[in-house]
Amino acid sequence: MSYKTDVEAVDALAQAYKNLRSEISKVIVGQDDVVKTVLISLFSNGHSLLVGVPGLAKTLLVSTIAQVLDLDFKRIQFTPDLMPSDITGAEILGEDRQFRFNKGPVFTNILLADEINRTPPKTQAALLEAMQERVVTFGGDTHKLPAPFLVLATQNPIEQEGTYPLPEAQLDRFMFNITLDYPSYQEEIEVVKNTTSDRKVELKNIVTGEEIIYFQNLVRKIPIADNVLEYAVSLASKTRPNTDMATDMVNDYISWGAGPRASQYLVLGAKCHAAISGKYSPDIEDVQAIANYVLRHRIVRNYKAEASGINEEAVIKELF
Repeated sequence: MSYKTDVEAVDALAQAYKNLRSEISKVIVGQDDVVKTVLISLFSNGHSLLVGVPGLAKTLLVSTIAQVLDLDFKRIQFTPDLMPSDITGAEILGEDRQFRFNKGPVFTNILLADEINRTPPKTQAALLEAMQERVVTFGGDTHKLPAPFLVLATQNPIEQEGTYPLPEAQLDRFMFNITLDYPSYQEEIEVVKNTTSDRKVELKNIVTGEEIIYFQNLVRKIPIADNVLEYAVSLASKTRPNTDMATDMVNDYISWGAGPRASQYLVLGAKCHAAISGKYSPDIEDVQAIANYVLRHRIVRNYKAEASGINEEAVIKELF
C-alpha cells in the first residue's frame, strides 16, 4: 500500500470507513454511534468495552465487523469456571514426547470476550495482559499475538449477582466504554422484519489486515495543533479531584479521576475521528465527540454523586 501523500492516505481511510459503514448496515440496523466508535478504536489500535442489556446484537455486531474486515475472529464466553489457559493456550505432550504450545483463542485478530465480568480476576488478568502487551508468556517462552489485534469485551449492566466487576486499573486498558441502547420503534420493526424472514446477506471484505495496520500507523502521523492537544490533556486533568484544575463539581462528586492514558486516547481518538470525517487535523469538536467514551469508565463517583443521581456523563458534560 502506498499513497503519494499523507493527504491521499487520509482520504483513503475516510473512504474505507464509509465503505465499512455501508457494508455493516446491511446486517446491523441503527447503532450508528456504536459502529462508528468501534471502528475508531480499531483504527486507533485500542480495545473497547461494550455495555448493554442482553439481546442488543452485541455479538452480531462484532462478528459482522470481523467479516467485513477479512480478519480472523474468535469468541470466548466467559464463565466462572474458565481458566487462564482456556484463553491463552497450554503446553501439551505430543506424540514425539515433546511439549509444544497449543495456542488458545486469544491468538486471533478480533476477539470477542463475552460477559467478561462473569469470570474470576485470575482469568480476566490473563486476557488483560495479552491486551496490553500483545504477547502471551507461557513456561518462560513469549508468543506474539497476530496484528492487528482488537479485543471487544461485553458486559451486561443488569444481573450483577455472581459477577466479578473489572477493577479500575483493568478498565483503564480499554480505550472506549461504549453503551448500547434499545433500538427505536422504527429500527426494531426493521430488525424484526430482517431476522424473521429468509433474507440472506452476503458481506464483502472491505479492508485487509495489512491495510488496517497501515491506517493505524497513519492515524498516529496525523498532526494536531498544540491548543487541541492541551485541551485534551486539560479535559483529563479536570477529572482529578483536589488538584489545581479540578472543577467544583468534580471535587464534590468524584473520588477518583482519569489517568494519563485518558489523555493519550483522547488525542488518538480525536485524530481518527477527524480523519474519518474528512479532516486532516483534529479540532476541539473531535476531542469532545469521543470524550464520553474515553472518560466514562475512568472516573469513579463518590457516595454523594450516587445519592444525588449524578452520573459520569453529567460530570463530563460540565467539563466541556
